[in-house]
This record gives sequence, structure tokens and C-alpha cells, in this order.
Amino acid sequence: MIESINNERIKLYTKLNDKKYREEYGLFIASGTHLVEEALKKEIVKEILLLIGEENIYGNVTYVTDEILKKVSNLNSNPKVVAICYIKRSSNIVGNVIMLDDIKDPGNLGTIIRSAIAFNYETICLSKESVDIYNPKVVRSSEGMLFNINIVIDDLEQIILKLKNRGYKIYGSDVTGGIFPFKEEDKHALIIGSEASGMKDSLKALCDKKLYIKMNKSCESLNAGVSASILMYELGGK
Repeated sequence: MIESINNERIKLYTKLNDKKYREEYGLFIASGTHLVEEALKKEIVKEILLLIGEENIYGNVTYVTDEILKKVSNLNSNPKVVAICYIKRSSNIVGNVIMLDDIKDPGNLGTIIRSAIAFNYETICLSKESVDIYNPKVVRSSEGMLFNINIVIDDLEQIILKLKNRGYKIYGSDVTGGIFPFKEEDKHALIIGSEASGMKDSLKALCDKKLYIKMNKSCESLNAGVSASILMYELGGK
């Protein structure tokens, strides 16, 4: 049992709300019953902090106070349980791929992760300038699907060239033109550009085809999470 917010472990875990320390320690925070249960299934849990007095359905836990859970989770509404989890990354790409070019919004990234799992994309590749995939807002908005996808963070141009050598077809999203998406039976990668400026020209040049979502002329564009979800459904999900 830990009752002091000045406990050294608690001070370390609190730092995990900052990307710098997540990368330094190779750990991230998953808050709430559902996320903790999903993390346990994937065997990535280092330690579980459970509110004193709550029923233990998790196995080995450390009981803590409400104050500690609030400090570690950094949430307005206190969770009853928090898991400290190991970061899992890979350099190997498998299955269909969703590639994110400088996506910044945590909510968009969480939505894209959930849709990727739903529509048969096994790997997510992020540029180094994208929002941290272990940002607590991303973890929460992914609803635990983050634990079910292969994660690669690297230079996207280099990844694309490697995928082309492996026979992947490369698709990019483009709001100014392109073709309507269709069911793709072969292995492929889909690139989604940043919310502010879209896909970089250097990545566009590497695409085999550019895809466009038909919509009412009154709407100029969709946000990145919605666009990615539609395109993944059309390409890989049916």
C-alpha cells in the first residue's frame, strides 16, 4: 500500500504524463477498468495502482489513495484503477498499413487506431513529428485498441521505399483530386496527411494512386480521423 504522493515510485509514474519521461523510462499510463483489462490481456503491465477499498479483480496490485490516482492519471474525474504499462514498438511491418504524416490531434489518432483494427490494418506507421501514440489522450480515445496494433515510428519516406520493394501498393489521401477508393485485395499502405497541411509533396510523389472522398460541395473537407476511417473501410474493410 502507498499513501504518500511523495513516494518515489509515485513521483516517477506522475512524470509519465510527459512524453520526455515516457520515452526515457519506456512506460506509459492506462487509466480506468477497460484499459487496464485490455493491457493485462496483452501482458504489458508493469504495475497496477488500485484505489484502497476497491475489489481487486486484477491480480497483483498496489493499493493507493484517491489523491495518488488523481495525481498519476492527471484526470479531472478520478479513475479507480491505473496501470503502468511497458511501451511496445516494432521495426517490422506486417499486414496492411496506415501511415500518418504529422498527425497532431490525439483524438484523431485514437479514432484512426480504432478504425484500423476494425478495417483490417495491422500496422500503424507514424512520422516522428506526429503526436505521441502513448499520449494519455490517445490511449483513452483508442479504447484499448492501441494494444492490438503493430506500432512503427520512423521516417515515412524510408518506410514507403521499403514497402514498395516488398510489393506494397501505396495510396495517399488528396482533397483536391484523385479517384474514389475501392476494395484492394493486395497488401497496401494508406497515407493520411496532417490536419493543417495535408500530405507532404515528397510523400505524394511516392504514391501509386491518390484517393478522394466524394462529398457535398458545401463541405470543404473532413477531419483526419473521419477521412482515414472512410478510406480504410473502402480499401480494406469490406
